[in-house]
Amino acid sequence: MGRDRTKTAVNLPPRVRKAVLTLHIVSAGAWIGIDVLVAVLAGIGLGGGSAAVRGLALRALAQFVVTPMLVAALVCLATGLLLGLATKWGLLRYWWVAVKLAMNLVLCTLILVALRPGMADVGAAGGAIEAGQVPTSDISFLVYPPTVSLTALAVATVLSVYKPWGRVRRGAGRGPGGAARPGVSEARPTVSA
Repeated sequence: MGRDRTKTAVNLPPRVRKAVLTLHIVSAGAWIGIDVLVAVLAGIGLGGGSAAVRGLALRALAQFVVTPMLVAALVCLATGLLLGLATKWGLLRYWWVAVKLAMNLVLCTLILVALRPGMADVGAAGGAIEAGQVPTSDISFLVYPPTVSLTALAVATVLSVYKPWGRVRRGAGRGPGGAARPGVSEARPTVSA
């Protein structure tokens, strides 16, 4: 009776919607786990343990982390888009959904343009450290990816739980879809000199 009957762009049967929601949650959890792994490997590589352990951590980071992280991020993005289109929340209907979508797009972009290109230097630094040499490239940037990503993913989780800020306004006096709300005049105010 009190159920929101807002039309959605995609109509998913309840079992399919629950499966997509489960995949969304699992992919977000995997993404968080991979970011924790990045933090651990970067921490070891930047200053913990013997040269062999530091080098191995950096080489493992360079070799095995970016692809699973990107896959988890893209699955999270795709399932989030599908859920937005198939539920009352919409993609840009509520602020919390719009912010999560923007954060996911930014993080996916950062994986591709900031993290992935630096992995060759990280692998080379790992090899140099293992060989007892000083790395020629600066890999101190490794502190930032897990810090930024884990913070953003924690914020996204909080947004999913609390759903703050309400609906996105589409214009003064207008409801969803741009239709005038009942009782709101369509006339524009005039300016007198």
